[in-house]
Amino acid sequence: MSGRGGQHNGRDRLLIFVVAYNAEKHISKVLDRIPRSIFVDYDYEILIIDDHSADRTFEVAREYRRSNPDLNLTVLFNPDNQGYGGNQKLGYRYAIINGFDYVVLLHGDGQYAPEYLEKMVEPLKDGHHQAVFGSRMLRKKDALKGGMPLYKFVGNIILTRLQNFILGAGLSEFHSGYRAYSVDALSRLPFERNSNDFDFDTQIIIQLLLARMKIAEIPIPTFYGDEICHVNGIKYAWNVLVASVQSKLHRLNLFYKMEYDIDSGKIPYTLKLGYTSSHTMALDRVPDNSKVLDLGAGPGLMAGELLKKGCVITGLDMYDQEENINFNKYIKGNLNAPDFKIKIGDYDLILLLDVIEHVDDPELLMDYIRKHIHPSRKPLVILTTPNIAFFITRLQLFFGNFNYGKKGILDRTHKRLFTFGTLKKLCKQTGFKIRKTRGIPAPYPEAIGKNWISRFLIAVNKGLIRISKRLFSYQIYMELEPTPVVENLLKYSIEHSREKAEEIRDSEIAN
Repeated sequence: MSGRGGQHNGRDRLLIFVVAYNAEKHISKVLDRIPRSIFVDYDYEILIIDDHSADRTFEVAREYRRSNPDLNLTVLFNPDNQGYGGNQKLGYRYAIINGFDYVVLLHGDGQYAPEYLEKMVEPLKDGHHQAVFGSRMLRKKDALKGGMPLYKFVGNIILTRLQNFILGAGLSEFHSGYRAYSVDALSRLPFERNSNDFDFDTQIIIQLLLARMKIAEIPIPTFYGDEICHVNGIKYAWNVLVASVQSKLHRLNLFYKMEYDIDSGKIPYTLKLGYTSSHTMALDRVPDNSKVLDLGAGPGLMAGELLKKGCVITGLDMYDQEENINFNKYIKGNLNAPDFKIKIGDYDLILLLDVIEHVDDPELLMDYIRKHIHPSRKPLVILTTPNIAFFITRLQLFFGNFNYGKKGILDRTHKRLFTFGTLKKLCKQTGFKIRKTRGIPAPYPEAIGKNWISRFLIAVNKGLIRISKRLFSYQIYMELEPTPVVENLLKYSIEHSREKAEEIRDSEIAN
């Protein structure tokens, strides 16, 4: 077998993956019903994985292979039961390792029509779709005619509607087990982190949606025969709803689940504009034509807004920057080991926007800033940072959760966490006078879009902050004035004394 994807002898490579558990009565009939045209049109393989059946499923499948020697059929047996989801993980990994283009999931109990295999694969060929689901609910009356029990029919509709609402999807059915996938798409999904139970199917849908992959649905017939259902309906419904809610909370950066961490790359830096946020508050505070030092400047998006106000901006960050027109000057520097060779006192403002929480030693950085100002010129320092005492994180902690994620208050790159009290203590102990402290509402528009709902939530959050900023502030905003260190103050006193002595001497001479 080839270990590479792509066409072989002009044909796409297709894996027909049959999951089987206690299916000895049905497995041969299922294999008989696979259209023989598939064996001509595709470089195919049929893979049956018996999930430690208590009956003769494995033996029957092997007997079928012996009776059909021209069929490219592989039969495997799990020494330990892996569960419905666990068995799928094995089949999909098999497809990836062996370089197939497509894989179709077929059930060994005959509940899904093998006659539709070619229709299942067809939408994948254009490259615009990464998954195809056979839906029994595109023509709902046919589902009932096919013998779907009424309680399953109603439950399917209710669950699907709830999941569509939570996930922002538009599927006719979340709960069909008849599926085809692009193997390349599967290779980019962390499906092996999913449940081994029946909610695996929902989790892989969530992963497809998070990865912005396209799902096609085709109508399939419904068939309920004498197969044994191994699904606990109540447990299944609960698990799929929990998975859906958890993925939504993950997207809102209120909860973290590794299986939904689809994009492992760097989170794009964005500005939070058009509503009350750390960025809008800082922009409003910076006077026009100011000279600004932006520490931890990122790609310069904030600098771009400051340029519109006529400001002169020096940006500093630890990354190499290509030519960036937003900075008047860019310096590569490490905030963890500050040695910038910058005359900090020459600036009107210093921005520390969502930076202090990423620094190994915030005290060292604050001391460095203070040490490098002149007593006669004290720049305003604007500092923002997440509030770890935000009521959502308190609730999570109450329920035993402290989930770090890719963004938000518990960003995995955060090294220090602050409350209003601990941040005030840091600033005072490092010699900064606190001129203003404000609470910042959560960035609802970033989570649900700029609409009336997010505007309403911002307004409510601002009202709650007036009641208790410690509890309801998502971020902390502070304006600071650095006091000079004693060494600089002594030097300034000596200089000033010398100047004053000269003035007195000149005055005495003049008299």
